[in-house]
Amino acid sequence: MTFTSENILLIMSILIFCSILISKVGFRFGLPSLLLFLVAGMIFGTDGLGLQFDNVGQAQFIGMVALCIILFTGGLETKFKEIKPILGPGLALSTIGVLLTTAFTGIFIYMLSEWKPFPLSLSMITCFLLAATMSSTDSASVFNILGQKKQGLKNNLKPLLELESGSNDPMAYILTILLIQVAGSLSAEGDINTGTIVLQALKTLVLQFGIGAIAGVVMGYASIWVLNRVNLKNTPLYAIMLMSTVFFTFTTTTLLQGNGYLAVYLAGIIIGNHKIVNRKDIFAFFDGMTWLVQVLMFITLGLLVNPHEMMKTAPAALLIGVFMILVARPLSVFITLLPFRKINFASKTFISWVGLRGAVPIIFATYPVVDGIEGSDIIFNIVFFITIVSLVVQGSSITWVARLLKLDLPEEEKETELGFEVPEEAGKLVELTLTAESLSNGNTLKELKMPEGMLVMMIKRDGKFIVPNGSRILKEGDKLLIIYDNDMPD
Repeated sequence: MTFTSENILLIMSILIFCSILISKVGFRFGLPSLLLFLVAGMIFGTDGLGLQFDNVGQAQFIGMVALCIILFTGGLETKFKEIKPILGPGLALSTIGVLLTTAFTGIFIYMLSEWKPFPLSLSMITCFLLAATMSSTDSASVFNILGQKKQGLKNNLKPLLELESGSNDPMAYILTILLIQVAGSLSAEGDINTGTIVLQALKTLVLQFGIGAIAGVVMGYASIWVLNRVNLKNTPLYAIMLMSTVFFTFTTTTLLQGNGYLAVYLAGIIIGNHKIVNRKDIFAFFDGMTWLVQVLMFITLGLLVNPHEMMKTAPAALLIGVFMILVARPLSVFITLLPFRKINFASKTFISWVGLRGAVPIIFATYPVVDGIEGSDIIFNIVFFITIVSLVVQGSSITWVARLLKLDLPEEEKETELGFEVPEEAGKLVELTLTAESLSNGNTLKELKMPEGMLVMMIKRDGKFIVPNGSRILKEGDKLLIIYDNDMPD
């Protein structure tokens, strides 16, 4: 069966529904849900139930759209006060770390290809191109798995890992594009000018990072200005309008030779850290959209691969994957973080382990295929296999490794379990669960002695809501919804 205009909605609805059910079953065994979406696509694909999908260009487009929304949502949910202390190491990992990972992995792959028993023979450029496509950690996987595990981490590790994964795609993208250009030149001319390549690389780096950063900042502040002044009558239109600015930011930045992924991520951070109208509705919309595009992207990529072809490269891919997990990633992390002595050994070890590969490397691996680079089919199949290994081995063991290294914290609670929202300018909401200690001075609201500027709005007890008053008898386990002035410290 193939996709047609008549059956595409039917097929995709069945795929998404079945994938979600599969992910629910797999979650009980500690497997990342994104891995299961990928596997679901493979089950329904050519070597499974026979669904035919081989359009690499369409898969690349779906991945591009999905990454825009995923990175923007990740930026929205990134609190600047949390990433500020780890901005230096985060940016170092997303640039120098990616470069070192590419270098170490590329050298290893080239040494393997020169080894006679090795089943694959690849040119040096192809070896480094393969390494470049896998050099960044996957934002979708990191955001999703860290959120799915709902476990806190010591030493600001969670914001550090999220910052790295959200900002390291540009460097991997640049390296991939540059090496594709070099591979194309070698195929066409047989020889290349080293000086020209270096100058082209520097120009691309400056344009990608410079224009990407400027565009992200400009569009971020412009979006805030528009959102707070447009005064739309229909609340859902705010989120839809913001989504249109995300795609506008990506496309215009790309047209200006900047990095669109960096731009949308920065725009998300700026918007998420400023006051905007209908904040909760906007965040809920993008959270839902992120899940939708993640499911579509992983299913699409699962459909694209032919498992029987992938298994031909499995032995080589397994060797490369093990090297990346146990050698290249740790080496890159420890060398990159040498100047940051406050980050201890256990933290660096954990950062090394959370070098998750996911949809981003697979999408980057489609670029050589679209451009017709020699050996591109091998690159795609190896990257796909390594992604599965990474999600299975690293993705399912994050909680265990955090506990082993004594970096885990108690499970993080949701910010707004009671589900209420007030305009940002009116104040801030916080939830407080009463304990025996908090009731030691009395069991009524007037005896709690709330600080000036704080007011209890609602009490939740046994799933029921109670309107508070000063004489209301409180019990251990009651949840209080409290509003307080913006001027009060958090």
